[in-house]
Amino acid sequence: MSATQAQLRVALAQINPTVGDLAGNSAKILDQSQLAHTAGAHLIVFPEMVLTGYPVEDLALRSTFRSASKKALKDLLPQLPAELVAIIGYLEESDDGKPQNAVALIHRGTVIATYIKHHLPNYGVFDEFRNFVAGTKSLVFRLHGIDIGVAICEDIWRFEGPVAELAARTPGLVVVPNGSPFERNKDDVRAALVKKRAIEIGAPLVYVNMTGGQDDLVFDGDSIVVDGKGEVIARAPQFDDALILIDLECQQNSSKPDVVISADPLPAFEKISPKPAPRLGDAAEIWQALVVGLRDYVEKNRFPSVILGLSGGIDSAVTAAIAADALGAARVYGVALPSKYSSEHSLHDAADLAHRIGLNHRILPIAPMVDAFILNLGLTGIAEENVQARVRGTTLMGISNQEGHLVLATGNKSELAVGYSTMYGDAVGGYAPIKDLLKMQVWEIARWRNQLATERGEVAPIPENSISKEPSAELRPGQKDSDSLPDYKVLDAMLEIYIEEDGGLEGLLAAGFDKELAMKTIRMVDLAEYKRRQYPPGTKISGRAFGKDRRLPITSKWRENS
Repeated sequence: MSATQAQLRVALAQINPTVGDLAGNSAKILDQSQLAHTAGAHLIVFPEMVLTGYPVEDLALRSTFRSASKKALKDLLPQLPAELVAIIGYLEESDDGKPQNAVALIHRGTVIATYIKHHLPNYGVFDEFRNFVAGTKSLVFRLHGIDIGVAICEDIWRFEGPVAELAARTPGLVVVPNGSPFERNKDDVRAALVKKRAIEIGAPLVYVNMTGGQDDLVFDGDSIVVDGKGEVIARAPQFDDALILIDLECQQNSSKPDVVISADPLPAFEKISPKPAPRLGDAAEIWQALVVGLRDYVEKNRFPSVILGLSGGIDSAVTAAIAADALGAARVYGVALPSKYSSEHSLHDAADLAHRIGLNHRILPIAPMVDAFILNLGLTGIAEENVQARVRGTTLMGISNQEGHLVLATGNKSELAVGYSTMYGDAVGGYAPIKDLLKMQVWEIARWRNQLATERGEVAPIPENSISKEPSAELRPGQKDSDSLPDYKVLDAMLEIYIEEDGGLEGLLAAGFDKELAMKTIRMVDLAEYKRRQYPPGTKISGRAFGKDRRLPITSKWRENS
């Protein structure tokens, strides 16, 4: 360590808050603060809006909630370790009563400074421009001789504004609380961004993200520390809570701070340098995101258990396996609902799945109920097919009401995209774990989960027949998905372009797809918007999940060939 540098022990508190649970979130903050203090940390950094949970959406607009947030922070102050400096995210309000996404800088039971988020994202799942007013001032404080700059999440995604201002102020360290939701491959994008910003500012950067599920979002942690040259020197695990301690050597007295907590550097001490946690592969990331998303939706909303229809197919099998990993098999209830068109292998595969996982399993034939509908209403053709799905949905909802389970919808993104589902049938439920997975991804993670079980010496949870057999809704004799849809490999490739990339007909034709097939697929997607609006929430894992990420009118005369 050179004479111009000083040491600091920083704690990264990667935790899982719950929106609105001010008491529970406060308890987690206190617990982590005490652990950090005991371990000799000088500074602890919590995620964005950790005290209120995140995102609070329109709760931010309620004066009662803003007041409760400020009171919770005030109540927290005297309970924090006095010598530990804490950066805690919370909901503040401006002098004229407008909501603000803020962090408090706390020392010795006092808020000695606040920083208000500047850049308010207004894209995808974010509506912060609607919910908050932006800050305008940067913040640099001096702790043990090190000048520390602060930014919040989106502030570092753009160079202009806080990053440029911090770079000009030449801090010795930058800390960034975050509420950054999981998307496939986003961890690589984040790491590259953090490295770039550290190099631009010329100082180490501490990036702290939250964990856990919040409605359709999952926060994957993956907090990162990089040095001033952009090298990763610490990285927290993905999807797990963690308190990471790291000792940093930073330039001292490098800036003109707004607040001085302590001017004198600490005596040199033996450094803690944790090894970066290993990264998960793509399929493992997706699986863990789905497990955490479902687990927290169930736990935070206090459902005792979940129930789903077991068809013997791949979608219900994967959903059941995710549920068992999330909650334990004893809290998962599977119901086989055979009609007169259900095959024996479907019943066998559903029973095999239940046995492999160890979940609760029952069989309830629906033919008598379906026959009553058909006899009384005179239904034929598609109407007869759909009444089977609706009887199944009604049966699951009836059991849910009677026994208190949360119903899981088992549809995937490919089916949702083209409307290959029955409203009030297979679309019923309170949560849809795989709604943001294309069909090919469902198969991919099924194979991965079975391989993981084999490597662990466990029973593979998903029957091989459920993976290998051709998909069918079994609503008429010999029915197959391919009767109505393109091969899923082809369909998913088109959906990637049309939905994920907003490529339109031009993009599909440029990729070499047949025009007639492309037009048919586009028509199916566009006409199914009203169905998607009524589908349950489910875990987001892509950059363009149905819902807030992709907002299209139901009533529209626009067609891609017009």
